[in-house]
Amino acid sequence: MNDGSLPPTRRPLVSISIPVLNEAGNLDALYARLAALADRMADRCDLEFVFTDNHSDDQTWPMLAKIAAADPRVRALRFSRNFGFQNSILANYLHTRGDAVMQIDADLQDPPEMLEQFFALWQQGYHVVYGIRRKRPENWLLNLIRKCGYWVIDKVSEHPIPRDVGDFRLIDRAVIEAIAKTRTASPYLRGMIAGLGFNQTGVAYDRDARTVGESKFNVMRLMRLGLTAVFNHSTVPLRMASFLGIVILLGSLAGALYYVILRWLLPDLPPGFVSIQLMVLFGIGLNAFLLGIIGEYILRIYRVLRSDPIAIVEGSLNMQADDLKL
Repeated sequence: MNDGSLPPTRRPLVSISIPVLNEAGNLDALYARLAALADRMADRCDLEFVFTDNHSDDQTWPMLAKIAAADPRVRALRFSRNFGFQNSILANYLHTRGDAVMQIDADLQDPPEMLEQFFALWQQGYHVVYGIRRKRPENWLLNLIRKCGYWVIDKVSEHPIPRDVGDFRLIDRAVIEAIAKTRTASPYLRGMIAGLGFNQTGVAYDRDARTVGESKFNVMRLMRLGLTAVFNHSTVPLRMASFLGIVILLGSLAGALYYVILRWLLPDLPPGFVSIQLMVLFGIGLNAFLLGIIGEYILRIYRVLRSDPIAIVEGSLNMQADDLKL
């Protein structure tokens, strides 16, 4: 946020953060649009383009090496394996140098040209500017799952999380410094940034269709990301476990009392073997479900204590050894 903290003679530096995985087909078009954007905004700010390659197995890294050799504004890291999309974004944030950072995907579904709108709002004093998807060219099932997921995550979270918002955003350097102090083994950056507070606003836009390559997010990965969001930013599942335990205990006491009264009124009532077995199986299944919820929270505590690296760097482009922060 340009609030007077920058020297009047220095233009702000904006980093564009781009996580990639097997995006060789999109890199040339993406770089052309980024370079044109930099030329158009040259009188307002300087740009750098920071890529994190999640161990692509196509020509993504060689293409990045070629682009970086011709343009020093392009900086890149290659990880030793795929550490996940959210970790890739987080590692990218930590290696940017800008006064503000805009994150986009390499598939060009989110237009990099919106940086001009984001940048204007950042200069007005907003620390976080995010894109709100009015519509997205996906099949109805994925759209339904996303909408339901956004609604559930927002409702159960301890703090409001904007709906229909992905990772297409611009954030101030102060936000990145706050994120860097947070310890989490399974980051959900949308929730982390929303929970930090700061001055935030959204810009509505229509998402474009992917023209090259395939989406890396299928239904299972979306559900896994949604569970990460819930377990990272909500205590509702734990409280739900306690609530269900109390309800079942009261139900069991009521059922026992009913059975005693029924046996007293009808002494010849045959024993209910089947009903007992069903109740036992129900109790076992419910206990397993509740232990699974508790286990998810314990797993996250264990991973934080284990202190695994966010990612392991295998190679870098246009970065010095002192620049590496993983």
